[in-house]
Amino acid sequence: MEPQLKDIESAQRAFKGVILPSPVIHSAYLSRTLGSEIFLKLENLQETGSFKVRGAYNRLRHLGPTEREKGVIAASAGNHAQGVAWASRRLSIRATIVMPEDVSLRKLLAVKEYGAEIILFGKHYSDAHERALDLVQERGMILIPGFDDPFVISGQGTIGLELAPLLTPETAIVVPVGGGGLISGIAIAAKSIQPDVRLVGVQTRSCPSTIRSLEQGRPVEVEVGPTLADGIAVNRPGSLTFPIIQAHVDEVVEVEEESIAGAVLSLLDKSNIVAEGSGATPLAALMDPTMATHAKRHILVISGGNIEINM
Repeated sequence: MEPQLKDIESAQRAFKGVILPSPVIHSAYLSRTLGSEIFLKLENLQETGSFKVRGAYNRLRHLGPTEREKGVIAASAGNHAQGVAWASRRLSIRATIVMPEDVSLRKLLAVKEYGAEIILFGKHYSDAHERALDLVQERGMILIPGFDDPFVISGQGTIGLELAPLLTPETAIVVPVGGGGLISGIAIAAKSIQPDVRLVGVQTRSCPSTIRSLEQGRPVEVEVGPTLADGIAVNRPGSLTFPIIQAHVDEVVEVEEESIAGAVLSLLDKSNIVAEGSGATPLAALMDPTMATHAKRHILVISGGNIEINM
């Protein structure tokens, strides 16, 4: 069932004193360079370094006593893993995380720090997800999806509520897209507040799963190539998120790896902001002259900052 505005508002109330609203800053440099008002929504400053704490906490808080006793399991390349591990510790729930074998060392160590059990399996998120599904059957744990869940989507949608003061008909919100949970939640909230606001999704050319799915009118799988934006390297959009994207997102564009690297460097050099590859994709898209949107105001969702220092 598609989440409604009331579900996102409920999540926002539950976050009070637990998950703080992330800052929104105006970038004078990027505004001058790109020719429109540029605002940065800094989800990289969340406690785990990414927006994923929102959806994870909102999903876990809805578990009943019996479900909490069973413990939870999640599959993730990193940020969802940290979100579930953080929320589980906060709510005193046992957590197991299945991660791809080539996961970022920084993200793996962070999950360990939050006390979750870690299982390394497969090359990509899809492999880890299949293993998590097997373990649900073997151990009876509760699966916490990374994106394809109404409570997760509602949690991510609280970002859209926090953007309310900036939303006008001439505003575009630019959002990284992996499985689609982040942009789905933001779109539902933002378009409920201001129906004419534009929602623009961004994918890497190494994994354009939502773009190909929109072309074919149904969720399809794509091959995943090497990418700096590992957090959005999801080979298929969700069955729940995809129709939300179809209904509420105006455009989804793809960016090259070189553009992502340039955006990471630009954010660090000109704004003192550490963004991981996925988090920098909105800026990479805006720096590409082929992007169709020409809004007077752009809000870039910097979704995470968990990048390897040597990267």
